[in-house]
Amino acid sequence: MSCCCPHDLAAARCFSAFAPLYRWRFRRGRLERTQRQLVAGLEAAGVLEGAALLEVGCGVGHLHQLLLARHGAVHAVGVDLAPRMIAEARRLAAERGLGERTEYHVGDYLALADALGEADVALLDKVVCCHPEGVRVLAEAARRTRRAVALTYPRDRAAVRAGARLVNAAMALARSAFRVHVHPPASLEAALRGAGLRRTFHAQTTVWRTEVWTREPYGNVQEAKAP
Repeated sequence: MSCCCPHDLAAARCFSAFAPLYRWRFRRGRLERTQRQLVAGLEAAGVLEGAALLEVGCGVGHLHQLLLARHGAVHAVGVDLAPRMIAEARRLAAERGLGERTEYHVGDYLALADALGEADVALLDKVVCCHPEGVRVLAEAARRTRRAVALTYPRDRAAVRAGARLVNAAMALARSAFRVHVHPPASLEAALRGAGLRRTFHAQTTVWRTEVWTREPYGNVQEAKAP
């Protein structure tokens, strides 16, 4: 397990505590709105057929397992800081007959990236906000991606920043080193453009921004937006 810094250890404890809730949501078979947007963007880009996936911050694996089962992807690697999340992901993959098409690792993606190598599609759903070096996490995933990167991150709005401060205050009161981060969108965009990707899909909710960035020859000529 490659979790050595206080933030990583605190994040692992925090998200492991939520593993039963994520498992319950998984069994209900429902994607969150942002996840539905990610799937729509990836479908619009035409990058899923035959794809090898990497999901950073995979949780219990609902998103990438759905893409394997229904959307043409062939293999997925999931990475998460929380051991209980990974244990649930392995269990649920086996239940769905996806055990041989999935591979899971516990740890910080920045520590594991070199060993994991490249993927066709990288998924980072609500991940960059949970890492103090979220921009670097995104950049590392992007430069190892052959087709596309799909991500969801907090919108840079006053209300969202205020919410993040409240969450961080609660974490401090609980004596946890875990913090959430609203990274500047321009920094995230620069990391993706620097890896040779271009945005081909975007959507948003009150809190979250969803984007898909692709390499040529993938993606639409005109950037698509969720209806």
